[in-house]
Amino acid sequence: MALLLAGCAGLASPQTLGGTSWQLVSFRGGDGTVLEPDDPSKYTLSFGADGRLSARIDCNRGTGAWTSPAAGRLQLGPLALTRAMCPPGSLHDAIVRQLPYIRSYVMRDGRLYLSLMADGGTYEFAAAR
Repeated sequence: MALLLAGCAGLASPQTLGGTSWQLVSFRGGDGTVLEPDDPSKYTLSFGADGRLSARIDCNRGTGAWTSPAAGRLQLGPLALTRAMCPPGSLHDAIVRQLPYIRSYVMRDGRLYLSLMADGGTYEFAAAR
């Protein structure tokens, strides 16, 4: 999930990500796959200014840590997540499997793009309401 966005104009500073909350719009895989949630509000990420990450991934909620060691770079720590079985069609399993491979981010036009390593794809988020 990694369109290499680190060199794009309009890159946000690491401090900008802290204190923001986002809901999933879509995932675009490096192979052309496009996935969209049935309800974006069921897939949210909140980046605390203190380095804590709060997540809702469909029927589960979790917390973890995040760091941005350089502009546009992102590292997510292990996520302590509830383990409810989500309904068929959920993006839960794919997202949980891919979160550790997110390596970069860019904020552009009110959207957050999280990219996976090795051109695996990009998650697009809109500001949570």
